[in-house]
Amino acid sequence: MIYQRSSALFAEAKKVIPGGVNSPVRAFKAVGGDPIFVERAKGAYLYDADGNKLIDYINSWGPMILGHAHEPVVNAVIEKAKLGTSFGMPTEIETEIAELAIQMVPNIDKIRFVNSGTEACMSAVRLARGFTGRDKIIKFAGCYHGHSDSFLIQAGSGAVTFGTPNSPGVTQGTAKDTLLAKYNDIESVERLLQENEGEVACIILEPVAGNMGCIPPADGFLQQLRALCDSHEILLIFDEVMTGFRLAKGGCQELFGIRADIVTFGKVIGGGLPVGAFAARNEIMDYLAPLGPVYQAGTLSGNPLAMAAGLAMLRELNDRSEIFSSLQEKTAYLHKGISRELSRASIAHTINRLGSMISVHFSDMPVADFDSAAAASNENFNRFFHGLLKEGIYIAPSAFETWFLCDALSYDDLDMTIKAVGTAATKLK
Repeated sequence: MIYQRSSALFAEAKKVIPGGVNSPVRAFKAVGGDPIFVERAKGAYLYDADGNKLIDYINSWGPMILGHAHEPVVNAVIEKAKLGTSFGMPTEIETEIAELAIQMVPNIDKIRFVNSGTEACMSAVRLARGFTGRDKIIKFAGCYHGHSDSFLIQAGSGAVTFGTPNSPGVTQGTAKDTLLAKYNDIESVERLLQENEGEVACIILEPVAGNMGCIPPADGFLQQLRALCDSHEILLIFDEVMTGFRLAKGGCQELFGIRADIVTFGKVIGGGLPVGAFAARNEIMDYLAPLGPVYQAGTLSGNPLAMAAGLAMLRELNDRSEIFSSLQEKTAYLHKGISRELSRASIAHTINRLGSMISVHFSDMPVADFDSAAAASNENFNRFFHGLLKEGIYIAPSAFETWFLCDALSYDDLDMTIKAVGTAATKLK
């Protein structure tokens, strides 16, 4: 495939946009080469600036669960835009989507809409701190909760330590209140709680990690976290920006039967438009202004176009619950085919999967946390990425991102992908 126009567009973009992209994950820095510029998308396919057609496995990093340019969503946005694009005042549709989300998701009474997943997670942590009167939070190495200062923390000499900033501009003062644990390691959490007794406001995590590849929780891990939160009187926050309304109608709370105190949403809840949200039971949400002392605001929160897109998406998912089982079957089929082709080429690999999320790690060891994900072969992943791209398959340009399947993918698309994996495998070590 030829990407001359994409390369030319990238050269122009770099003159006026830092790094030529408006989010670093879009760059090809990890895999090499220039990013692909997209002109349009429909269903399971991307069409780039050079006229290439690509089978899409990022789906705008998750929200396009029904496929690109899904007609009910597009029509809802068009009709709402005719009435005005933003008012900065309440609209009825905000209540409609709130009522539907609360109906679909267990253990929430109220929800507040914001403009991004970052904003949702930042607000959830502020709310947890205000509700508990404590300052410190526990997060997990490899879990990404947006680019708020509190979350840009990496491990020091070990996984169980005070965090140190991994981005200039994040202060040491902020970092000292973020404690870093190891995903799927309950003992690391227990030690932090013992060392900081009475100081921790909340534990925040992706219940199914998606930012070190797809990493499901180990058996009992979420249950143990819930028990620790109860015994230490701290709040458990599920970051379901990726998993909410994707792995089940009620997200991971429904899937695993675990109640969280606060849940954050994004991606699917906006139907592809910039939306985030956070939700909890009444006693917690009533701490928010204008009812309570915890301040949170946003001029464009509840934007009518975004609410229209999200409502159309949630209505269809609510009415067509078979989508979740269908996507799970397609993902299992893809998993089996990829593993077969890589095994045939004698390529060491581990594939993680849950629902419609899947990731391929070039390692002969299980991948259960950030350390084991980082130990996999980046060189093989980079060759794999470009090998698939050459065959018309687009996956995330990073070994540390999950793939997302959409309902529009056909089994012919999956077979074409599996065949491309076989071709790409011949270039791997």
